[in-house]
Amino acid sequence: MVTPPKLVLATDLDGTFLGGSESQRRALYDRLATHRDRVHLIFVTGRDLPHIDQLCKAPGFPLPDHIVGDVGTTVVDGRSHQPVAAIQDWIATCWADGGPRAHALLRDTPGLSPQPGTFAYRASYYYEPDVLDPDVPERVRRAGFDCIVSADTFLDVLPPGVSKGPSLLRLLDHLGLPRDRVLVAGDTLNDLSLFQTGLRGVVVGNAEKALRDATEGLPHVHHSPAPGAAGILDALDHHDLAPWEDSP
Repeated sequence: MVTPPKLVLATDLDGTFLGGSESQRRALYDRLATHRDRVHLIFVTGRDLPHIDQLCKAPGFPLPDHIVGDVGTTVVDGRSHQPVAAIQDWIATCWADGGPRAHALLRDTPGLSPQPGTFAYRASYYYEPDVLDPDVPERVRRAGFDCIVSADTFLDVLPPGVSKGPSLLRLLDHLGLPRDRVLVAGDTLNDLSLFQTGLRGVVVGNAEKALRDATEGLPHVHHSPAPGAAGILDALDHHDLAPWEDSP
């Protein structure tokens, strides 16, 4: 029988796991490395796999056990990048080749420009808050997609019902990981669905105000004053999830 991990850390990257000072990041990464056999590390990010690969080449950077990438639309093993087929098939079915329809819906929309790259199950844009018609996200939803805007910069068109939170829950259940040992961490509105799962979480100190406001009053969410990696360490103590507390 496989011993369950003491901690499942499901964390966003930019501004969260990568946030804070170099010394704050090193404090977290070194703790994780020392107790790596007790931690199941999941990157839950808007980034794609090539970008994550580059990060993982840095000396001392923690390697994930699993990746929920592309704003929840890519779910793979962290080392081999083999898709978690049961979840990836669900995402593909929800998307139903929606890319051409999404791009046609938003073509020539003032204030939108496509993000570079080829994405299998999402359509992603940069947006200008002062230019974009505020009705655009709702128009996207009426067309049968989900839509997330975040950091006053990114607009993502996603399969209905698919985002970071739902994909993470499916992965936890697929792997049989204990939900009561999970900490989710994030800093922008595209992390909001992580905190809507009911899992214990941390909004780090450098988070955008819109995410802090959206999670205000949620009893399972800690609003840390510390940025990025330091906020994660703070939350592990706050939620009594630190896997090193009972180490010999």
